[in-house]
Amino acid sequence: MRTELSLTNILAVYRGTAFAAGATGCLIVFTALEALIAGWLGARHAEVVLPVVAIAGLALIAIIVWGYFSLRRALSLAETRRRDLLASLNRDALTGAFNRKYFLDRLRDMVREAERMPVAYIQIDMDHLKAINDGTGHAAGDQALVRLVRTLEELVPGAVIGRLGGDEFAVALSGVSSKAALKRLGDRVLETLDRPEPLAGRDVRLSATMGIATAPGDAGDADTLISKADLALYKGKNGGRGRVIAFERELLSEERYQRFIERELRAAILMDELEIHYQPVFGQDGRQRSVEALVRWRHSVRGMISPGAFVPIAEQSDLIAKLGQWVLRRVCADVPRLPTKVVAINVSAAELRHPDYAARFAEEIAAAGLMGERFIVEITETAPLHKNSAERKNLEFLRALGVRIAVDDFGAGHASLGYLRDLSFDILKIDRAYVAEITSRPVDSMIVESICKIAKGLGIEVIAEGVETPEQHAALVELGCTGFQGFLLGRPQPLRAKIEAEDAAIKAA
Repeated sequence: MRTELSLTNILAVYRGTAFAAGATGCLIVFTALEALIAGWLGARHAEVVLPVVAIAGLALIAIIVWGYFSLRRALSLAETRRRDLLASLNRDALTGAFNRKYFLDRLRDMVREAERMPVAYIQIDMDHLKAINDGTGHAAGDQALVRLVRTLEELVPGAVIGRLGGDEFAVALSGVSSKAALKRLGDRVLETLDRPEPLAGRDVRLSATMGIATAPGDAGDADTLISKADLALYKGKNGGRGRVIAFERELLSEERYQRFIERELRAAILMDELEIHYQPVFGQDGRQRSVEALVRWRHSVRGMISPGAFVPIAEQSDLIAKLGQWVLRRVCADVPRLPTKVVAINVSAAELRHPDYAARFAEEIAAAGLMGERFIVEITETAPLHKNSAERKNLEFLRALGVRIAVDDFGAGHASLGYLRDLSFDILKIDRAYVAEITSRPVDSMIVESICKIAKGLGIEVIAEGVETPEQHAALVELGCTGFQGFLLGRPQPLRAKIEAEDAAIKAA
């Protein structure tokens, strides 16, 4: 409607200008004819006509100039009104940020002018929004998103702010190319979000991870700019979240490596080229109680690749489910030949996130003719286990099958005592960082002793990981640990090597 009115005004001004210019043109022609006639009639008439012709010409020029500027002003006003109307129709109803399509269109327009006016692009992921939704309610999650956009509007006035997805936002800023300045800006945003503010009646600190890229420095088109900022964001998320990372060329080599690992790992799973190594766990009486299944990848070219190098990459794709299924099937096949009745497997939080994980676990062990009591599932305490979450429901399903649940690397994450208070577990595995200096740092000894006392009161077993010296073992026994695992007691080995070693021992006897 407003656009139509603007166009009507433009046409009216155009018609008025054209009419005036036409009338003046007619006057000039008429006067010129009169001057010509006067030339025939005499000079006295020409002296009168020529000034009139000059004045009429100047008037025509003035009218044309006025018409030009009037027309340009009308067009500018119409365009401004059109953009304002379009922007108001393309706002996210919750946060007020621009929607994805409109934001990306604006970004492309800005990048096309980047040679004249540089463009900074910041991609933002809200950290732990699912935890806020599960723990405090979706209303609090909505308030958190609104607070993020409000903070961006306050600290980055004049920027174009868009909502790309559920918890994904982006900022486009013209005239800025300094990554150091952009990182300082990002740090200020994080500091502001970290200040406690009430959400659904509770003071909550918020966090976000940001990836930065600039045009034309990093990219000459919007799609490449986004992909490079996303690459920086990915690095920030893998580095612990709550970080501001600017794109650097070195990240491209990391991305190529990750793609290589993903491609090769996919093939290794399909071709059954992975290995399972088993590490024993002993009790206080010195008897082997269980084994932990550890996946290994012996690459034909790169040799042994650490799980720390390929499991995080698998977690970022659909491979983690395939990898977990491969491990479970191989362990089920190995169970009859294991030296103990109980085997522990590590389960990623990304696997637990799938609502049907426990059901698929039950199908696999049932197909192998095994009971849940023969399995321990180890999870890290960084896995979000809020009430009614898929992760928590999966664990409850597994415990109902008889599977015991162990918290791996206990003490290394952020949940620790909250896990013990809110959830039911069977085993705590103390992080090796406390074990490494148990004999030299009194504070580590006190922490381990406190964990053992709490666990004993709750009827939970405590296993110490990373036991490498007799002194560590003796100290951990005295502090109350009930299980021990580490190179001192046994290194991870493939099942074939264990069987061969046992056969050799029997023959030697």
